[in-house]
Amino acid sequence: MHDPALTPLRWTFSWPVIRNSLIVGAIVGTILNMINQGDHITGDGPVNWFKLGLTYCVPFCVATYGAFAAARIFAKQMRSQRKRSDGN
Repeated sequence: MHDPALTPLRWTFSWPVIRNSLIVGAIVGTILNMINQGDHITGDGPVNWFKLGLTYCVPFCVATYGAFAAARIFAKQMRSQRKRSDGN
């Protein structure tokens, strides 16, 4: 996030962050689905499709929010550094 015009929110929804969140969601979601519904997915019962989809969405949202929180902290630190350098 080196571009000053890129606010934390705009950076959060940039392709590199979204791509990373999709990868995290796919990997973590698959692991969680196998833990939570593995027997149903392999054919021993009905699959709850809502829970299956939600299990992929949750890690995606957590990864995206983590990127947003980190971008906010970074932006705050950069503003603080600029204020200190302008004050000297």
